[in-house]
Amino acid sequence: MGLRIHSCRGRRHLCMVITIKTNIRMLKKIMAPLALCWLIACQQPETEKRQSASGKSFSAEGKTATIYATADSTDWRLTKTGTSAFKDKPQPMENEISVFVDPTHTYQEFVGIGAALTDAAAETYYKLPKERQQELIKAYFDKDNGIGYTIGRTNINSCDFSSDMYTYVKDGDKSLASFSIEHDKKFKIPFIKEAMAASGNKLNLFASPWSPPAWMKDNNDMLHGGKLKPEFFESWALYFTKFIKAYQQEGIPVWGISIQNEPMARQKWESCIYTAAEERDFLKNHLGPVMEKEGLKDTKIIVWDHNRDMIYQRALTYLSDPEAAKYIWGIGFHWYEDWSGGTPMYDNLRRVYESFPDKKLFFTEGCAESFDSTRYNAWVLGEEYGRSMINDFNNGMVGFTDWNILLDETGGPNHVQNFCFAPVHGDTRTGKLTYTNAYYYIGHFSKFIQPGAKRISCSSSRSQLKSTAFLNPDGKVVVVVMNDSNISSPFFLWINGKAAECTAKPHSISTLIL
Repeated sequence: MGLRIHSCRGRRHLCMVITIKTNIRMLKKIMAPLALCWLIACQQPETEKRQSASGKSFSAEGKTATIYATADSTDWRLTKTGTSAFKDKPQPMENEISVFVDPTHTYQEFVGIGAALTDAAAETYYKLPKERQQELIKAYFDKDNGIGYTIGRTNINSCDFSSDMYTYVKDGDKSLASFSIEHDKKFKIPFIKEAMAASGNKLNLFASPWSPPAWMKDNNDMLHGGKLKPEFFESWALYFTKFIKAYQQEGIPVWGISIQNEPMARQKWESCIYTAAEERDFLKNHLGPVMEKEGLKDTKIIVWDHNRDMIYQRALTYLSDPEAAKYIWGIGFHWYEDWSGGTPMYDNLRRVYESFPDKKLFFTEGCAESFDSTRYNAWVLGEEYGRSMINDFNNGMVGFTDWNILLDETGGPNHVQNFCFAPVHGDTRTGKLTYTNAYYYIGHFSKFIQPGAKRISCSSSRSQLKSTAFLNPDGKVVVVVMNDSNISSPFFLWINGKAAECTAKPHSISTLIL
């Protein structure tokens, strides 16, 4: 808009001033809403920006989906069950069940899937015949002949799934001069090395403490909660670095650490309590600086490492402090919030993903509790994994870590009798391996989704079908569809006007690749 200058002589200056002021008021009226729009756009949450940003175009024209399935009341176990070609289908009808996939909208990057390589798992492994050992390690870590695990977790000091209680230092050794991982060299370290080799040295291992040594705590006990005494903050921070470097010397790189397993739970086994503020301050003032000083600033640091129920409050407390947040790679979580009688709180993850999109949401532990060997074939074991993984991926999770990778015929060993299920159990009396359906359900994700994949938009038109989808670095789309109902569900896999006909059997999970 131009500024008019009147040609009247005596009033030239006055007219010009009045006209300029008038035009400035008009400009303000026009620019104010534009400025507001600009401000809103700048403050748009990162997750919303990512959802509106299109990736590369993708066409299903001429493509065929290859289908792998695991289903109850069949012998399908990660079985290739057929293929289905994409055909023209501009508009599915309301009475036609569909799973809609949009590869042009991408979200979080996939890190990997794996399990915990605990003392219990390692001890059980080495009690099995050599042939069964090789079968198991290949079944988990071989990408072609197994399910391709790329994540491992292990314990710093003993945990409940250890046969004994132990630490790496002598009592009262504040300087940590006596630090030694000799205990781990018998079972755990050789087991981890075998897993690394089977994975092609692509295993990202992270480590978690269940408790500091008893003499560092206010209850003088590794069990039953208690808190780390302030006078040992620096020693305990250094303890992490000693562990990492000792494992490195054994040829085992440590990709990450979590600060404390389940920091709000007072358990009958190894445990230690931190409020959110206490964990934040320990990280900010001790662990973070010590890790940097010891040359370990690239080691990932995971906070929380507990259930979904309190995850937002914990995330808010840590990440509102820039001096703590700068050390945090991600927020670990477990699935045990139903201990109180409720149901899984998947939406709590989404709140964190929306509010803190630059931090990773990483599943660090989950298992079916209350072991009972008569329930090896219970189909709900696998469905708990499938339901959790689909929901958590859709809410921003980048990776999944199962609890014990292997347990024995008792659901242990466990020095406090907290016996649980694992996807695979090894009978140390007979040498037999028993694969529960949980192994196959996890495999429908880990075998086909590649590290570096991006989650893409995916939704179902019926509630019995739960689904998630990823775009792999090699350009292939991977769609996982789970039917946890008693109803057989024919459905169309629909991508931008093209659809492939498929069927989800009752109580099944399928992976479709195109």
